[in-house]
Amino acid sequence: MGRLNPYTLQMQITRMFTQGQSFFATTKVQEWLKERNQNPAEFEIIFHEKPAPPGSPEAILVEIELKRKDGQPVDPWLQEQANLHT
Repeated sequence: MGRLNPYTLQMQITRMFTQGQSFFATTKVQEWLKERNQNPAEFEIIFHEKPAPPGSPEAILVEIELKRKDGQPVDPWLQEQANLHT
């Protein structure tokens, strides 16, 4: 079982982007996929930078888009968990 992290994947990725460490974001998502028994090689990982909602401590929010390379739809639960806010 993966270690418990109090920060969501989206929060971690957003922090990487704001700290200039976006180069490592893809690796972080690949590790997250492995922890959920998914093969990261089957996914294309796309990041979308958006303005953060009002009241957010961050200036931007990075949305994670997962696309399967074989053209099959991504499990909606997996996509939802990747972008969980809390």
